[in-house]
Formats: sequence, C-alpha cells, structure tokens
Amino acid sequence: MLRIHFTGKDLGGVRMAAGPDPLWETILSFHRIRDRRGPLAFGEWRRETRTRLNGETSLLSALVPQRGYFPDFLTPGQGRLGFDAGLEAGLEALRATPHERIRAELALLVMGNERGRDPGGRLATLADGGSGGLGRLVEALRVYHRAAVEPYWPHIRARAEADRALRGRALLDGGADELLSTLPPMLRWRSPVLEADYPVDRELRLDGRGLLLQPSFFCRSTPVVHRDPTLPPVLVYPVTHSDAPAVTERGGPTLGRLVGHTRSAVLRAIEHGSTTSELARRTGVSLASASQHACVLREAGLVVTLRHGNAVLHTLTPLGAALLRGGRPAEGLYARNGPVTS
Repeated sequence: MLRIHFTGKDLGGVRMAAGPDPLWETILSFHRIRDRRGPLAFGEWRRETRTRLNGETSLLSALVPQRGYFPDFLTPGQGRLGFDAGLEAGLEALRATPHERIRAELALLVMGNERGRDPGGRLATLADGGSGGLGRLVEALRVYHRAAVEPYWPHIRARAEADRALRGRALLDGGADELLSTLPPMLRWRSPVLEADYPVDRELRLDGRGLLLQPSFFCRSTPVVHRDPTLPPVLVYPVTHSDAPAVTERGGPTLGRLVGHTRSAVLRAIEHGSTTSELARRTGVSLASASQHACVLREAGLVVTLRHGNAVLHTLTPLGAALLRGGRPAEGLYARNGPVTS
C-alpha cells in the first residue's frame, strides 16, 4: 500500500494537471501494449499499434520492465515543464538529465532486474554518459510515441480533460478534501493520509510541497509515483474508460445532425462542464431533451460524459471545442487549458 501524508499546507498545494502528459502516456502505454488486460479499452489499440511498430521497442524494453520500477528520468513531468509542454519539451528535459542521475537510476533498475542482468548491455551503454546513447533513447521514445500515442491523442486528451473537469467541480464544491475524496476507488482519502493500492509498502511525505494530480489514459489498476522522494510529488492515476481509443477523424455524417439553434445552445452550455440538469436549466429545455441532445453530441465525438455522484457531467472534446471556435483548433497538438489549483 502507498500512503501519502499531507499537512495543511499540502492541502492548499493540491493541483490538477491541465491535461495528459505525453511522456507519462508514452511510458505507461508501453506497459499496456505488452499485457493482455483491459481488452475492451486497449485491445483494438494494441492490434492497431503493433502493426505500426518496427524495432524501436528493444531499448524501451530494457528501460521499462513489465512490472516494477522504471527510471524516474523518463517522465520529467508537467510540474517542471509548464502546463503547455508537449512531447518535444519533455524529450528535451529528458536529454538534459544529469549523467550522475541517469547512472544512479539505471543502477537501481539493474538491481531490480532478475539476477541483476542487463540484457544486451543496453543500459550500460546508456549509463556511459555519451550523447549518442541518450540520443538513441530520445529517438526511440519519439518514434514509439508517434506509433502508439499520437494517433489517439485527441481521445486521450478528451478523457483526461473530462476527468479534470470532474475533479475541478469537486474542488469548487468542497475544497481539497472533496477533490481527494472523489479520486478513483483504488485511492482512499482518510485525512490527512491518501491511501492507494500499490505493489509495495511505501510512505510518501509531502512536507509542504503539495501534490500534482495527473490523470492518465494508459495508467491501469494502481497509481504511479516517482521513486525518488526528493522529486516534485506527482500522483498519476487512471481515468475512467467508457470506450476504446480510436484514431480521430474530423467530419463525418454524424456532424450533419448538429443543425439548429437548440443543439448549438446545448454545445455552448457544455463548454465549461455541465450536468444534464444544469444543461436543461441553462438552455430552457426538458431534462429528457437535454439528455437526448447530449447523447447526439457524444455520438458525434463532440462531448465526453462521466458520472459525477448521482448525476453525469458533460464536457467538450477537443473537436467540440474547435467547433465552438469556428473550426479553429487549439494551438498545437498538445495545447491544453490552464491549470486548476486549490
């Protein structure tokens, strides 16, 4: 079990990541592509992604075992890079990792491997400190990300941002206590300690540093934290899955159903998150009509719906947000909204 210990200052420093982190999603997706769990959420994604992969996974296999520790330097994180950081910013931060830290974390990885082995000597080459080894790692991550994560990024981002809206509403309703109480079931808030299902016993003391909550599409079953307790604290936890990721294509016949003043008003009412009851009230339609309009928008790929207590919360997908902007997408593939802070 993992136990995260909060002080009063830490509660004031709880914050939500603005969206999915490209490197966390890349590393955690590498776990998912090698297991058979979650066939509904990940089965089709595995089949599609494997057809696009060539030899770029050999180095990643040495660095990211199927179970247990993987080096912290692989996921520099939004907390260090800023909320608009994309994949390239993360890779540059990884490239700038001090060699002393790389060697220390790789030594931990080798110790954790079966019989302390380094298959193919790949880790030793990386630990030598030459720019060539780190450059090959950066390129392997970039190529793998393009095959496994980038084609599905709008879907991944929509799920993470829907989770963010859910947690942000809880924060506004009841503060950090309410936010921590609404996290997925494998996380249990027993003030002043957040307990989590975890493969080993571990105590993490925040000591006034606060905590970044990072929702992740490819995280599964248990949350993830950095092993190094001196790094800025981040808790990566799984988002709710209601469908499988798909390569997003704009347009299509479903969008033809988005005709008329009422449905446009419904879409605008969902812009900052809305329950079905709020949607009916804001647009002046019946509860049944609001639910029907939200269903059509969801089928069109413009809205994501998550359960929020006894109600459901509707939020826009990137495509829905682009439609409200007159078809103009946000700046860049990884552009996000601003942070939610307590």
